[in-house]
Amino acid sequence: MNSLLRRAGNLLLFAILATGLIGSAFLSGFAVAWGMSAGSPRTPHAAPAVSTPAPPPQDLQQAFKIFWEAWKLVQDEYYGEIPAPQTVAYGAIRGALQTLGDPYTSFIEPKIARILQEDASGQFEGIGALVRMNRDNKLEIVRTFEGSPAQKAGLRAGDLVVKVNGQSIVGYSIYEAIALIRGPAGTSVTLTIERPGQRDPLEVTVTRARITIPIVETRMLPENIAYVQLFDFSAQATRQLREQLKALLAQNPRGLILDLRDNPGGFLDQAIQVADLFLSEGVVAYERMKDGEERVFRSKSGDIAEKIPMVVLVNAGSASASEIVAGALQDRGRARLVGERTFGKGSVQLSHTLSDGSELRVTIARWFTPNNRAIHGEGLNPDVEVKVEPGPETGGADPQLQRAIEVLLQGP
Repeated sequence: MNSLLRRAGNLLLFAILATGLIGSAFLSGFAVAWGMSAGSPRTPHAAPAVSTPAPPPQDLQQAFKIFWEAWKLVQDEYYGEIPAPQTVAYGAIRGALQTLGDPYTSFIEPKIARILQEDASGQFEGIGALVRMNRDNKLEIVRTFEGSPAQKAGLRAGDLVVKVNGQSIVGYSIYEAIALIRGPAGTSVTLTIERPGQRDPLEVTVTRARITIPIVETRMLPENIAYVQLFDFSAQATRQLREQLKALLAQNPRGLILDLRDNPGGFLDQAIQVADLFLSEGVVAYERMKDGEERVFRSKSGDIAEKIPMVVLVNAGSASASEIVAGALQDRGRARLVGERTFGKGSVQLSHTLSDGSELRVTIARWFTPNNRAIHGEGLNPDVEVKVEPGPETGGADPQLQRAIEVLLQGP
């Protein structure tokens, strides 16, 4: 056991201190979407093999002696089962990261990392449903994607998944449950469903398929106004948004509303490209490292939606990449923001894939709007504030959207 723990400790030190790991830069989101959170690597690329890290510095080795002193006492005296070395290592990494006081520098276990990577790509193999954990810690279907296997099998919003292939998932984490439901396209999975208003559980068998996550919804509003909602900035965001914008603009709308409410963020390159759809030549955002190094992200002239009058809807759930886009459009005088102050996520994370498939995301920089506004911890203030107070249902009314329409019709 001592040798196993010693090896686990070395793994811990190396995982924390390893250099030369190459990953993608994240502007991490914070919401659970598609059953997992949206992150935001810069342009994805294959990482090289992880080289053997150099031994940790002598002062750090000395400091970690106290860890082994304490753990040896636990090992000798604890009345109960000692966790596996890997569990100890993962727990120690998380504990070390907590000392930084930065919630965005984080460690993600391999199984969860694979789910997040799939979702960030915009595609996965599964049943095609948006899920969440409800207040009773049961997996709830929020909605099914149009034309997905889940929809075709008759699953609906509000259904609670309590078993997967006969195995109870009550008490599982959302990621553990999703890992069981997902699987290769063409294979089937049987879900036991509790449906509100129905006494007995249902068993529904769904044939999995390759799913492209629908992240854009559009429609034409009264007064010939085009409306487009972007749910996140995953790898397909710009492509899907451009296609939908072409269809909307072909109808010659008098204005456009871009809805970024509750959009938790996504890929940095997608944020820059989405902003570029609406902006001519100029600065979109600045990224500044701790050593003062600066990168400037720019838009180019000539894209499809640079001239149509527009308004952007935001709220406290608009974060990260959403704030890059909204901040650029606001600073450049391209659009007014309507709604509530945004979340205030303006730090950049670099994601390292470790040797066992886990991920370490480290905050490496902060970004600023074209007018050099720092968003981190501050958020963006809307030009027209419209608060939606929690309380009784509004009967389907959307006061923020209604105000956005009014602002657009008023003109500049």
